[in-house]
Amino acid sequence: MCEETTKARAMCSPEEQNANRISSLQAEIHDQCKTLCQSDKLNTMKRNPSFIRTGQSSAKVTFEEQALFRKWIRENVKKKECVHFSQSQNGLCECGYSKENHPKRVVNLAPLPGEKWNSSKHFQQVPTDAFGDMAFEGSGQKIGKYVRVSNDTAPMTLYHLMTKYWGLNPPHLLISVTGGAKNFHLKPSLRFMFRRGLIKVAQSTGAWIITGGSFAGVMKHVGEAVRHCKMTSRSKEREIVAIGIASWGIVHNRESLVGGEGKYPVDYYMDEANQGRLSCLDHNHTHFILVDDGTHGKYGVEITLRTQLEKYISKQRMGTEDGGIDIPIVCVVLEGGPGTLNTIHSAMSNGTPCVIVEGSGRVADVLASAADLRIAQITISFIQKQLRLFFAESYSMFSEQEIISWTKKIQDIVRMRELLTVFRAETSRNDELDVAILQALLKASSSRGHQGQEKLDHQLKLAVAWNRVDIAKSNIFTDDKQWKPSHLHEAMFAALVGDKPGFVELFLENGVNLCEFLLPETLVRLYNNIPPYTLLYKKLQKVLEGEKQPHISDKVDGKGKVRLHHVSIVLQELLGEFTEPLYKQLKDSQERKKFSISPIKINVLPSSPQDMHRTYSQESEICEEEVADPERDLFIWAVLQKRKDLASIFWVQAMDSIDSSLVACKILKKMSSEENDTDLSEEMEELAQDYENRAIGLFTECYRKHAKRAQKMLVRVSSTWGNATCLRLALEADSQKFMALGGVQALLTKIWWGELSVDTNTWQVVLCLFLWPIIYSNLITFRRDEERRKKKLTNSRELNANSPVNGNLNFGQHSISQVAHLPRCDDQDTKPLSHWQQLKAFYTAPVVVFYWNVLAYFGFLWLFSYILLIDFQTLPSWRECFLYFWLSTLVCEEIRQLFYDPGGFGFRRKALLYISSPWNRFDVLAILIFVVGLVCRCFPATLYQGRIILCLDFIIYCIRVVHIFTVSKTLGPKIIMVQMMMKDVFFFLFLLILAVVAYGVAKQGILTHNEQRLDWIFQGVLYQPYQVIFGEIPTDVSFSGFDINQCTVNGTDPYKPKCPVHDNNSDPIFPEWLTIILLCLYLLFTNILLLNLLIAMFNYTFQLIQENTDKIWKFQRYPLIEEYYCRPPAPPPFIVFSHIFLLIEHLTQRKGKRRHKKFKKQLDDKEEAEILTWEAIIKENYLIKLKRNQSQSLNQQICCTMEKVDAVAEIIDVNREGNKVEQRICHLEEQMMQSMQALNWIMNTLIEKNFGSRESAPALVITDVKNKEEEIEDEEKELKPLHHVNARSLIYPETNIKRYPVPDEKVPWEVKFDGYNPPTYTADDHSTGLSKMKTAPKDGSQDKEAASSTAAVQEPLPQNPKGRTGLGGRGKLHCFGPNYAMDPIITRFKRNSDNSATIKCGKKVLEFLVVQYPGEDWTLPSGVLHSGETFPKNMKIILNTKILEMFQKLLKEAAEVYRGYVDDSRNTDNAWIETLTLNFHLKDDNPFINSITSRGGSGTSKQMSIPLMVEGRAQQLSVQWQTVEQGVPVCALYKEYLQTVTDIHGVYF
Repeated sequence: MCEETTKARAMCSPEEQNANRISSLQAEIHDQCKTLCQSDKLNTMKRNPSFIRTGQSSAKVTFEEQALFRKWIRENVKKKECVHFSQSQNGLCECGYSKENHPKRVVNLAPLPGEKWNSSKHFQQVPTDAFGDMAFEGSGQKIGKYVRVSNDTAPMTLYHLMTKYWGLNPPHLLISVTGGAKNFHLKPSLRFMFRRGLIKVAQSTGAWIITGGSFAGVMKHVGEAVRHCKMTSRSKEREIVAIGIASWGIVHNRESLVGGEGKYPVDYYMDEANQGRLSCLDHNHTHFILVDDGTHGKYGVEITLRTQLEKYISKQRMGTEDGGIDIPIVCVVLEGGPGTLNTIHSAMSNGTPCVIVEGSGRVADVLASAADLRIAQITISFIQKQLRLFFAESYSMFSEQEIISWTKKIQDIVRMRELLTVFRAETSRNDELDVAILQALLKASSSRGHQGQEKLDHQLKLAVAWNRVDIAKSNIFTDDKQWKPSHLHEAMFAALVGDKPGFVELFLENGVNLCEFLLPETLVRLYNNIPPYTLLYKKLQKVLEGEKQPHISDKVDGKGKVRLHHVSIVLQELLGEFTEPLYKQLKDSQERKKFSISPIKINVLPSSPQDMHRTYSQESEICEEEVADPERDLFIWAVLQKRKDLASIFWVQAMDSIDSSLVACKILKKMSSEENDTDLSEEMEELAQDYENRAIGLFTECYRKHAKRAQKMLVRVSSTWGNATCLRLALEADSQKFMALGGVQALLTKIWWGELSVDTNTWQVVLCLFLWPIIYSNLITFRRDEERRKKKLTNSRELNANSPVNGNLNFGQHSISQVAHLPRCDDQDTKPLSHWQQLKAFYTAPVVVFYWNVLAYFGFLWLFSYILLIDFQTLPSWRECFLYFWLSTLVCEEIRQLFYDPGGFGFRRKALLYISSPWNRFDVLAILIFVVGLVCRCFPATLYQGRIILCLDFIIYCIRVVHIFTVSKTLGPKIIMVQMMMKDVFFFLFLLILAVVAYGVAKQGILTHNEQRLDWIFQGVLYQPYQVIFGEIPTDVSFSGFDINQCTVNGTDPYKPKCPVHDNNSDPIFPEWLTIILLCLYLLFTNILLLNLLIAMFNYTFQLIQENTDKIWKFQRYPLIEEYYCRPPAPPPFIVFSHIFLLIEHLTQRKGKRRHKKFKKQLDDKEEAEILTWEAIIKENYLIKLKRNQSQSLNQQICCTMEKVDAVAEIIDVNREGNKVEQRICHLEEQMMQSMQALNWIMNTLIEKNFGSRESAPALVITDVKNKEEEIEDEEKELKPLHHVNARSLIYPETNIKRYPVPDEKVPWEVKFDGYNPPTYTADDHSTGLSKMKTAPKDGSQDKEAASSTAAVQEPLPQNPKGRTGLGGRGKLHCFGPNYAMDPIITRFKRNSDNSATIKCGKKVLEFLVVQYPGEDWTLPSGVLHSGETFPKNMKIILNTKILEMFQKLLKEAAEVYRGYVDDSRNTDNAWIETLTLNFHLKDDNPFINSITSRGGSGTSKQMSIPLMVEGRAQQLSVQWQTVEQGVPVCALYKEYLQTVTDIHGVYF
């Protein structure tokens, strides 16, 4: 029977009792923390060092945060101080402080008569006065955080301080380093391996390192490792967190740390020379917790609080409380003394794995020498030899009882082999300390009851949390371990959320199917686990806030949840309105089902697959659509979060890779423009450039393989990306390089020329415009005729080159590959054109439409200019009316462009696309101005003003010609250059206006007094200074140019400027010297500086654009070609007939043929599958070629060389003396073996000659490595130890009583044990609790009460049948001798929802009844048997009377699983527990089979709660049926019982 089942349910373990002592303080602190965490100010805090990180944006925010921090410290963190001075013999107080160091306001200098100093009475807690930042003098910029806390501080408070206020991320691993507190020597090679391994494991896993914090011993070695990491690591690597927990009373120079309001920072001086018995803090640690118990000079004060803190941290979840795993903890031991052995024993007893570094000395070497031995070989004499060897200087100080205690502890430690790992630096070739630490944690998972698949899952959770793919490959994904893809789904989810691409690749390699993994609810969960600091999170929250009708579930939760249609809105915002929504929202509200989903934020794995599935099982009912393309969805998810490596993985996995690259480029460029962080914006730009290069490289490879198919990919409608085309995506992504590719330009050129040959000259086209019969001559060549001639020529060459025999021989795999890789032929493309088709093809070609429109536009400009210059009458002439009609056709064409929607985008998106074009806005502006001028022209009063407006509008129409000629290869680049230079002009005008206004206002104010005319003020301030730039020097700035006849004195003449300031004699009196100096400075600044600056800017822009002009021009061809491809063939004003025809089609609801198929082509499913498969094959070749080029690049070769040099340097550094030393050691081993054989012969000879007894002779054991390995294997095969182990635990449970240490060799009563004097303990009979109730003997003799307890004690006490336990009396058991108990295992067959038996691996599955007491794990309804009882009380609580009667009848049929002694920690030398384990199986015809707990709809058992009184408080007892399997959450002993039960019934386990 398990120890946990028979002890009192209402009682707590020693650890729980310690926690209960501070429960009230924890509750108070929890409320305070909750209040602060809910405040808005605290939620806006950033995790930075004490809120004074360099580069903090606002000093005000820093002060506010510091004020909040000080307030929290005062309320939650205390220190201890002595309030009673009790002078000792050395003149100091009992606390160790002098009288001056006691507080004056509370100290009692006069000792009270008869009162002795008491630490629990004469200490008080007050708010701490030492916290903040610590700067170590002489150590550069090293700043650490520190706080002085009471030794009674709750661990939760410290953890809250570290994570919330110190800004530490919760660890994924806790490394507790212990060992020698004094300086000791480490071999250089071992020191190097320890330093490198410790830092590597801390950086890779995000671990916290906890030490004693002082500048000595093992703490100093850890500090040196942290320092070496800071000196050698790159800035992007994770920062090491080294936390020192030291005693406040032993810190040297601690007075400098005291400051009532905290210090930021405080200077701390390390003075080792004068520290005496005190210790300095290590300057390489990052954080310090200084534990204060009110004493001075007392070591070890921090041990209890450190243990509690480590235990509390190890109980936290990596992620959230409802998902993930507990933070693992490991103890690393370096050297050490007796205290270190106690620490190791205590840690391993609590389930903490330990890594012993062999070769570091003392305790570490003692444990390393005993680790591989059998327990029987670890004897007292063996420990004596090891202590004599490794504690040579202090061996004489060990007493006999201490050696026995050491033997017992070392036996206990070695017995827990799954928790003990020895790192042997000399024998480890490839493995390092970091691997040993992580492997120790993986090995320790079996000690926590994890077996089979459960063990593998737990190990995988740890590996994923640490992000150590190497550990997973070497220890988890091995040939002897089989993984089902479904078992990796939750690990895959955690790897995605945690951004761990190495594990994602590993899971994909091991069979994870993305289609099975990425269910709709999984994708929703991924978007609901986005970090809140990302731009995507802000965008999604903005969409949620703007949603008018939130989901019903959102109303229930009170919190908006991201759904797929929300993501679709964000994607459309980033991609543009030209794409259709990728995830559609259900419009019918009746289709939505009411449900409630608890919010989940998971950074690591869920606790179980059932939890993961159950969390979002209801959400799958309302997901918008099935995930048809999981690679695409995961690629989008990764790109939106800028996760480069994950996005690259899914880009490789996905189809349609060119479109995917362009989508990523567009998204990243858009997000980069909206990102406020400059660094993140640059990273997004670089990633966008990377995907643009991928699209370019892949398309180039496709075009090189097959041009026609590659061009078809450009216009293929991609259903994956919202029915967008590759060309459109490249245009929206502003990918000039992609649009400038030869294949893209060839397609655009082919579309531009339509059915005409691309070799046709311009003069031929212009000639055929007016003389259309020439089309039927050979002057114009059509592309289809060229292709037909080329095809005939190719076929004839193939017929001549290949014989029929060769053709038959070649028919095979080569032919099949050609069929698979070449497009299907279309006979219609090679059919000759008829005369009507030729005429239609010519006049509908975009190039012909363009020339028609160019000629028509010049005609429009000629007519417009003629009207303005010659024929602008009061009454419009017929020519002017024709102009208005012509303009109306242009207006109709703009309206057609606005409503023309060949892509089916809808009016809103089409309008947005129309307005986004700058030239469309230019056209609208020109039309509006023309309309305004026309309105003014219609009224005689505003006729002239209307003419002026029309003249200005004529300028706009002339500028519009620029857009027409951008298609020209000659003029197009020059026009682009002019456009770019216009931007420089605007920057230049800004500086020029400043200079002009400055000089003009100053000159006008000096020369003229109170000018009232605005027109002359404008000329004097702006116009005249502007003319100066072009060489027109003003004459009124000097006396020589002054002429009073050229100006008006009083400003009455409107045609003359006002005269400069003069006297009564008409002589100027303004300061001539000043005006001339101002003019010279103005000319210097504008004519020399600004104009040359403008020239330099033009030159820089020209040089910059000259290289990219061709790309920009090619990029801008697409919109123009698309415009004229979609434009009606007839030019204005004849285009009105096309508009009338379109209007008739619209009114008659006839769907005309869309002329957009050249830019958007919808392929059938078969053809699309072929082209995507072909693209995937080309992508594989492209990736291979890309990888080969990268490996051959100079940078990559340099990196590889550097890695090899570093590896060689490390090998030389570690094994500098390796070869010589190894040879010498081998030689010494041979000599020692010979010497031992010789000594053994000498000893045997001397004994035979009666020179001594054999018992007094030292034992010489010649070990053999092979024999030792065989012995270890034999010991591992032993299922149970020879003697009881739990019954010899050093501390009796729920007490502070220490047992007498009993090594294994002294356990049997038959073995003589001199000096064995165990303490005696018998618990009080009045104690309460289930486990403290008296248990009667099995014969029921308890009714007589055994006369009196005194008489019972006087009788000879029974002895434990299994041997000594180290404690006399009956302990907490009820009676001396055996105490009987029962473990009932109630089982039934598991049923499905249709009431059929559940079958697994061809066998039925059992369920067994388990209970859960408040604060405990699931267990059996077991317990002690009282007098006259058949079943334990725990079983009676959950079963009613009728069911108990039924079990009474089943008692005879129950199968006996186990009967006998139980190794329980409450056993003593005179009292022990014996149990009876029975299996009560409920058959299918049993009427009470569903009466205990009812089955749910899915066939699983519903949990039932039963009220229970525990310590006077009402609590709930949970009962349910649990499936019998390897991962069942019960103790290991019960799993053995369940194994026996499954063997009895022949069912699955």
